[in-house]
Amino acid sequence: MEGLYPLKFTPLYKDKIWGGKKIKTVLNKDFGDLPNCGESWELSGVEGNVSVVANGYLEGNTLEELIEVYMGDLVGDQVFENFGIEFPLLIKFIDANDDLSIQVHPDDELARKRHNAFGKTEMWYVIQADPGSMLQVGFTHQVDADEYLEKLENNKVTEILNFEEVASGDVYFIPAGRVHAIGKGILLAEIQQTSDITYRIYDYDRRDKEGNPRELHTDLALDAIDFTIYPQYKTKVEAKANESVELVKCKYFTTNILEINEVVEKDYNELDSFVIFICLEGTVEIETEAGSETVTRGETILIPAVIESVTLKPQSSFVKLLEVTIDN
Repeated sequence: MEGLYPLKFTPLYKDKIWGGKKIKTVLNKDFGDLPNCGESWELSGVEGNVSVVANGYLEGNTLEELIEVYMGDLVGDQVFENFGIEFPLLIKFIDANDDLSIQVHPDDELARKRHNAFGKTEMWYVIQADPGSMLQVGFTHQVDADEYLEKLENNKVTEILNFEEVASGDVYFIPAGRVHAIGKGILLAEIQQTSDITYRIYDYDRRDKEGNPRELHTDLALDAIDFTIYPQYKTKVEAKANESVELVKCKYFTTNILEINEVVEKDYNELDSFVIFICLEGTVEIETEAGSETVTRGETILIPAVIESVTLKPQSSFVKLLEVTIDN
């Protein structure tokens, strides 16, 4: 059995009624004949949407097949023990050409009980935002379930929701239970648990293609919502040149920002996890003992857990990467 190497995957493009053209125009990704593209699933173990290798001798194999064969060598021993052949993270680019619905995701306990699935904790990194673009995250003040339901029933729920104007480089951590929505004009990278469970709270009274009101999940959402008020929802970011700087660390994933303008050596000898690099700006050659790959803006690559060191060689004057791992 030949060894593992840095793996690229074929993106899964999703036609969404609210999608736009930025996945093509900003990230240089060709989504073909779709009228618009709301999401590009870069790395997925979601049933029915499992990523397929696009490079090297493993081309054409699915991510699930690879985990079955290579197990801990691909994902890390502890990750394999915890998740088996299901890849634990879903990596996406999202282009919102219209406001998305207000929603919430259940935590592991609730998702297991109701859907026999994992919950959904996620994070966003804003790649580009049109002037005035807003995200919705959390509440403006402390509310209880009664006030929330009263506002919802009277079509005034947006009065108690926190909206924030965003710009390129903004980071938001969205733990399960936090009410949230992506607003019109925003292109972002999303890192999340492998889960597709969403409870829709409010959808601006929009209708589907057949003219019917879109389904809301009021009762399901109520038990899932964290009504706690937080003083700050945006994550403070202070990148340092040529160093990994932590953005989000939770039990599901750790995400760092890595901005480089010179050769950087990364030692993953102590890490029992795969590494994902998401290229947000520039072009970089990723050199390992198992081979090299060039990654450019809009591309994502998976470094198997068995690879212990990586050399990042910028091929442009500036490179910005997200570096994603699971720290057990």
